[in-house]
Amino acid sequence: MTSHARTGDGPATPTTDPAADRNPAPDTDVVALLMAQHGQIRNLFDEVEQSTGNARRDAFRRLVRMLAVHETAEEEVVHPYVKRAADGGDDIVADRLAEEKTAKQALSALDGMDVEDAVFLPRLLSLRTDVMEHARAEERYEFSQLRRLNDPGRLSAMAKAVKAAEAIAPTHPHPGVESGAANAVLGPMAAVVDRARDAVRKALEKDG
Repeated sequence: MTSHARTGDGPATPTTDPAADRNPAPDTDVVALLMAQHGQIRNLFDEVEQSTGNARRDAFRRLVRMLAVHETAEEEVVHPYVKRAADGGDDIVADRLAEEKTAKQALSALDGMDVEDAVFLPRLLSLRTDVMEHARAEERYEFSQLRRLNDPGRLSAMAKAVKAAEAIAPTHPHPGVESGAANAVLGPMAAVVDRARDAVRKALEKDG
């Protein structure tokens, strides 16, 4: 299998597709939406690293939810379309799934730890490296393929499905809602994944 995974620490190679030069809105374009989520994930990693105690626990719960929703939405929305429609789609998706599996295993291990544990932060930093490399690989190999396919209607429908999942994992607590109560409603990571998958599939059915 041709590897598309390792992209190093530098920025993704820009696509030569003229369609990539436009600036679509996240509400109507799945690539713009997922790119915005990459930024949110990066900011949440910053928040976890720079906080302590209950603030770190709260930030980490929001990071777990965001990662769970983001990856689930990609698996349900982006990967199947790229695999079906893009040149070399099978290999591109296989590489992304392998990266996601590694990150999920690391995230699951962290999810069972106390954020004040001495090994928590080093493991979080290792996870951050993997997640950000994965994000750059997605942008370089998968999102660029979506741009080349140049199907605004499909990208808009995919964005609606991703936003349906995103709604269950806000990156900031709702005003007046205690974080502990929100966490209790959302439950563990597996429950978030299940809810995200259901939300995505219902949204796709409406546009199908």
